[in-house]
Amino acid sequence: MDFEIPADIQKTLKDLDDFIEAEIKPLEREHMQYFDYRREYARTDFENDGVPRREWELLLREMRDRADKAGFLRYGLPKKFGGGGGTNLAMAIIREHLAAKGLGLHNDLQNESSVVGNFPQIVMFDRFGTEAQKAEFIDDMIAGRKRVAFGLTEPNHGSDATWLETKAVRDGDDWVINGAKRFNSGMHHASHDMVFARTSGDEGKARGITAFLVPATAPGLKVEYMHWTFNMPTDHAEVSLTDVRVPHDTILGEEGDGLALAQTFVHENRIRQAASGVGAAQYCINEAVEYAKNRITFGQPLSSRQAIQFPLAELQTECEMVRTLVYKTAWGLDRQHHMEISDKVSMCNYRANKLVCEAADRAMQVHGGIGYTRAKPFEHIYRHHRRYRITEGSEEIQIRRIAQRMFGFDKPRAAQA
Repeated sequence: MDFEIPADIQKTLKDLDDFIEAEIKPLEREHMQYFDYRREYARTDFENDGVPRREWELLLREMRDRADKAGFLRYGLPKKFGGGGGTNLAMAIIREHLAAKGLGLHNDLQNESSVVGNFPQIVMFDRFGTEAQKAEFIDDMIAGRKRVAFGLTEPNHGSDATWLETKAVRDGDDWVINGAKRFNSGMHHASHDMVFARTSGDEGKARGITAFLVPATAPGLKVEYMHWTFNMPTDHAEVSLTDVRVPHDTILGEEGDGLALAQTFVHENRIRQAASGVGAAQYCINEAVEYAKNRITFGQPLSSRQAIQFPLAELQTECEMVRTLVYKTAWGLDRQHHMEISDKVSMCNYRANKLVCEAADRAMQVHGGIGYTRAKPFEHIYRHHRRYRITEGSEEIQIRRIAQRMFGFDKPRAAQA
């Protein structure tokens, strides 16, 4: 086995560092209100349902435009989309590297915004879309001219997506959709909503759920309100669908096989979230160690005390182990179908998300009172990453997936006999 980071990825990391210092850090310094103790308030339009302020989103767009011009934004996309063809392993290493730099314009995951973009929906359209859908959506989605929100979770159903209550019924050449979606992210400026609805089959069965590309302006689709969350601003909408009529060609993928799309989306996202979690955890550990070495208490450095050393040593050990698992799993995603190693993706996701929350909490504790203030970024890191222990499959669901693979419950009944 060779655990050396490939030379081409090392060069990309160096090029990224140079680009961030030359192009992004100066832009960030011009807009520090979004990154210092004012960050939550500067970013949030509290008088407009708590959605991101337009000025904040325009700054993120400027960052992405610069990154795209420099050839970094599309690094993880296939070359046919102007991308760099970056592998899952490369993306994991890069996303960890960027998160380890700490809070900044280069990589603000509250908005899934980074100089190296994460485009799981492009992968979905490439794998499952018709040629007409690819032509209509892909270029515009990359450029930000169109945004497709993701409507899977419902008021009564989250991780138990096979029990969703939203229904679509065929009516001639159209489908009529009725139901509701919760935490329908991105609806504050989405052009379309990817709505998952049951079109056939039995409750609790994956087969029979279909993904529809519903225009955000479709009659009967209504954003009821935005959910105010632990980490603001919010783009998580409560959406109702009342007799929403869409043509048959708005189906993405095969009719009745919509959850295959959802699985593609979450696996692409989960491994990169895990990598970012490792990077953010390493940042918190590094900051805590440096502070402990320089902080003098009772005449001695804080770092001389085992009560400080031991929890950080345990976190560093966990960080090393999770990092190796993330790299191995990302490497596997480049060589196998994602469902073959979905249990490994779950391992990475739930352990990394828990790790970064523990690291942020420990960094606060080591820093004492100043660590609890918004002068330090630990509260922001904690509040941001805490959601990933719930979204796209809670950590309990991730552990359940691992157990399914261990005990063979994910196999067809005939195969278990």
